[in-house]
Amino acid sequence: MPSRVKRGWKVLDNAAAKRVLVTGSSGRIGRAVSAELLRRGHHVRGFDLAPTPELTDMVVGTLTDAWAVESAMRDRDAVIHLAATPDDGDFLNDIVPNNIVGVYHIFEAARAAGVQRLILASTTQLVWYEIQKDAGTIRTDTQPTPRYWYAASKSFLEGAGRAFAEKFGMSVLAVRLGWCPRTRAQIDEIRTLAWAQDGYLSPGDAGRFFACALEAAEPTKYAVVYAASKPVRRPLYDLEPAARLLGFEPHDQWPQGADAVTS
Repeated sequence: MPSRVKRGWKVLDNAAAKRVLVTGSSGRIGRAVSAELLRRGHHVRGFDLAPTPELTDMVVGTLTDAWAVESAMRDRDAVIHLAATPDDGDFLNDIVPNNIVGVYHIFEAARAAGVQRLILASTTQLVWYEIQKDAGTIRTDTQPTPRYWYAASKSFLEGAGRAFAEKFGMSVLAVRLGWCPRTRAQIDEIRTLAWAQDGYLSPGDAGRFFACALEAAEPTKYAVVYAASKPVRRPLYDLEPAARLLGFEPHDQWPQGADAVTS
């Protein structure tokens, strides 16, 4: 009989533990995700520009280094791809190398290594102009209205995910993440925007979301879901697909978890 390991509220069979690669593991979401997966008994390997303190299995490298990506991908069951240049990066110097070329390296290395599940961090900036209308809950099938180049690069990510799901039969989940602030300035900005409070994603909920995505029964080939905490006024994003496919229900509400940001 397989032994059982208790990780917080979750009890996981060791036989069911996943060998997962978390790219961007040293970022604000990456550290929360890695910590939650470790608590649940999964085998986590990190990949980032700098070591992740909580991880003993770590590859330090860049998404533009195909060899480093291939090394990190070996013997993994699944990939949670969080690493990317954020929306304030330069397009030609940063976004193209990391969010376009880097996605190519991640996908091709995963295919070559026989990885069957890709969980991809996309962005709610893909529906930016729907957000600004403040007219109702935004569904996963809402026509994309990307904010700018960063969001356009995430359109590429989602399109590549759909292509790999169809062509190679991989299980691919594109996750449009709510606003998980990186700085105190972003926290102050969220305080002034009602829609941002409805679209907030706490680090704790981010960790729980990706754990649910890893542990859930595989979605049919390809799916898009939103990840956000509980809204303050009304649901900004349709979280029903995440609940139905993954069993994820948010725990937090703005500003819970925001005090974890110190910079």
